[in-house]
Amino acid sequence: MARGGINKALVQKAQKAILARGENPSIEAVRVELGNTGSKTTIHRYLKELDDAARGRDATTIPLSEQLANLVGQLADQLQEEAQAAVAQEREQLARERLDYQKQVRQAESRIQQLESQCDGLTEQLQAVQQALQQAQQQRQQAEVENARLQQANRDQEARLLDRNGQILSLEEKHQHARDALEHYRQASKEQREQEQRRHESQVQQLQLEIRQLQQTMIVKQDELTQLNRDNARLLAEARQLQKDQYAQQQLLAQKIQALEAALTALSSAERANETLEQRCHTLQGEVARLGEASDIQVRHMQSLKERLVEATTQLKLLGHAPPADSDGASSA
Repeated sequence: MARGGINKALVQKAQKAILARGENPSIEAVRVELGNTGSKTTIHRYLKELDDAARGRDATTIPLSEQLANLVGQLADQLQEEAQAAVAQEREQLARERLDYQKQVRQAESRIQQLESQCDGLTEQLQAVQQALQQAQQQRQQAEVENARLQQANRDQEARLLDRNGQILSLEEKHQHARDALEHYRQASKEQREQEQRRHESQVQQLQLEIRQLQQTMIVKQDELTQLNRDNARLLAEARQLQKDQYAQQQLLAQKIQALEAALTALSSAERANETLEQRCHTLQGEVARLGEASDIQVRHMQSLKERLVEATTQLKLLGHAPPADSDGASSA
């Protein structure tokens, strides 16, 4: 069925209007006359029926050459319209593929811009990580210097502690010697107790005073030793805390290094995706070139058909205007 209410009567009316203007009632011309409505296949069928009916009415009056010329003209029009339709379809297909290609190119450009933005962001993160790494290294160096200083201070304290222990031992030896001397003196004084009692008491008092002084000195030395032990414990606690801080800095440095490696991996993936998109773009460009070559081939084929059509039309015209040699020969006979 005809689309848009197109029927045989409307097609016949459009054909007569075109013929009245002295134009060729081709399928495209009839369709334009109908307001660009109706299927070309339906219009061609109606035109063929009208031509068949006209040929049936005028078959007795129209010469064979003119009938052939009309037939060839119709075939030429049909061939031209089909070729134009094929070319138009190829052009539409090429236009759609070109639009798809342009869309893909825009998408690829957008993706490239996104990847460039991601690359810039990763570069900034990399720089920040590098700066943090440098700061961590500086802090680690400072911590190592401080640890070395504390260790040296601890060794100095230990050396002073050993020196104080030596002094205490020396005082204890002196005290022991004093006790030995006192005991020896007591043993000796037993023989001369009566004669030297006063001198003995004086010497005893003097020795007791020295003993008290030595005891007081020993107490002071013990207090200093206790303070040194406390200082040593405090220094050891500070050294342990510095070791903990150093371990935490090492853990943070390892995390920064892992983040840097992950950023480098993401950057490498983005570069590979960019290369894939570029290869796809080159492939699409080759496809567009191939379609352009196919379109050129279709145009050349249509030109060849037109030339053949012109040649066939020329030959038919020559056949139509040539003298009827066979009929003359028959009359002579």
